[in-house]
Amino acid sequence: MTSTCNLIDESSEFLKEFKDVKPLKQDNKLHIQQSKVTLAKQLKRQQIEAENNHVRNYLSLEDIEPIDPYDYIMFKQSGIQNGVYKNLRLGKYTINSVINLQNTTFEQARNTVFNKILQSHNNGDRTLLIKHGLGLHSKPFSGFLKSCINKWLRQMPEVIAFHTSLPKHGGNSSVYVLLKKNQQQKANNRELYYSK
Repeated sequence: MTSTCNLIDESSEFLKEFKDVKPLKQDNKLHIQQSKVTLAKQLKRQQIEAENNHVRNYLSLEDIEPIDPYDYIMFKQSGIQNGVYKNLRLGKYTINSVINLQNTTFEQARNTVFNKILQSHNNGDRTLLIKHGLGLHSKPFSGFLKSCINKWLRQMPEVIAFHTSLPKHGGNSSVYVLLKKNQQQKANNRELYYSK
């Protein structure tokens, strides 16, 4: 019996402690708490948006024609003056940017070439040097990356000419690339020549 009395006393003591506590109002609404947008979610969303706005890399992965590692690679769009091409071939133009593809994977090289050429063209760069290496032990055949560069540069409308570089810039393991003028450079030229 004493234990029952103790239990009642403890119960009344407990209720005294909570005498000023008011019960919550019953609400039939379902409250959904909005999750905070974390930095990680923001960065992921920005990455997805950038990928959607980014130009898709169209450089071909198929039908790469093998080129001997020691062969010259060269190309000139029709309409390019012989003197301009000769100056490129002789390394007379200032090199605005160097793209080093040595020790990169095939896919890294493909993306780097594509993105750097677009970026250089947008920046108004005209002459690039791409260091592709000889690739004597590359797979599936020797000179694989050099062969890819030979094909990829021909696919990019920004590239108007290229030629294997002089020994002082890498010789058979590098190539000079001449880019066409971007829209701003063309507008500047028109203004310069038509204002006279």
